[in-house]
Amino acid sequence: MIETAGGVLTPLTPKTSTADLLARWKLPVVVVARTALGAINHGLLTLEALRRRDVPVLGVAFVGAENAETQRAICAMGQTRPLGRLPPLAPLTAETLRPAFAAAFDPADFR
Repeated sequence: MIETAGGVLTPLTPKTSTADLLARWKLPVVVVARTALGAINHGLLTLEALRRRDVPVLGVAFVGAENAETQRAICAMGQTRPLGRLPPLAPLTAETLRPAFAAAFDPADFR
């Protein structure tokens, strides 16, 4: 598994973005999207940038409070599947994250 940060259009060099690198690797991608204001636009732009480069997308993993309409809109308009949602955790530690992740996601969906 490889994790990127900063969004798929983050420049890695003056001529290469993260999305360009993902396109070279041709590995399936899990898009992580927030559920807060602005998430629909951000999620759909991310999916569009990946698809324009023929990057395979496994689906979207959501992070944040439940927002069924935002989650539905991203998956329907982005033509992808929801993989689950990780709720806000306080405190965010390995001890709180491990059981929350196990409850929110099915590892088989990430293959």
